[in-house]
Amino acid sequence: MSGPDRLLRRARSLIARPGAWIEARGLGYVLRPSEDRRIRVLLSFDEAVFRALAADPGLAARRGGWCARRSEGDRPSPEPGRPGLLPGERMLMRPDGRLEARAVNLGESPIAWLARRSDADGRPFLTPAQVAAGERLRAEAETALKGASVTMRWDALPRSGGGSAARVEPSDRALSAARRVEAALAACGARRAMVERICIHGTSLQLAERGLGLKRREGKLMLTAGLDLLARHYRIG
Repeated sequence: MSGPDRLLRRARSLIARPGAWIEARGLGYVLRPSEDRRIRVLLSFDEAVFRALAADPGLAARRGGWCARRSEGDRPSPEPGRPGLLPGERMLMRPDGRLEARAVNLGESPIAWLARRSDADGRPFLTPAQVAAGERLRAEAETALKGASVTMRWDALPRSGGGSAARVEPSDRALSAARRVEAALAACGARRAMVERICIHGTSLQLAERGLGLKRREGKLMLTAGLDLLARHYRIG
């Protein structure tokens, strides 16, 4: 049995114990035996093991982290890398101007989640200016979509013109916000893709790294550099 397989097997065995729970730490996770933080951590693991545990045996949200699902009444397993996940639904404006319901995260944004994280030396992942810039971009994108899901391309708003009675034309406010989002993303230069995935699409850092073909921890450097450029664009800090 390979090292990763042994780690997953041990993680599954430990999370099944009464009182055991998982807490996010840094860019990974730790498994604790009880609420008492004076007791040492039982196991540390990465996103891949967390994903496997979310699939089997399944995880239920609890204060500060997750525990093993005990019954069908437990809340569904969280999306990996998204402690702030709060499943919900919003109306999304499609490119043709029609509205449709789309599943979205109504909870904490990835930027807000990262803002609460610290590295091994206890230093915050993000500066206040980086957090403010990222959240401002997210808010502008949501305005551009008239409150719809930010998983859609923010700039795919319908143009003025004909259409059926069911068509909804974007307001001047939404179109103005879309132009501001484009200008802000352009200011991020080569870091645009990472900033867009995190701030607008609501992707976790780990999944954004994977989607962009980056090595582990490269995404954090790209994101912070992009947020610095974004803060400069917004004249924050």
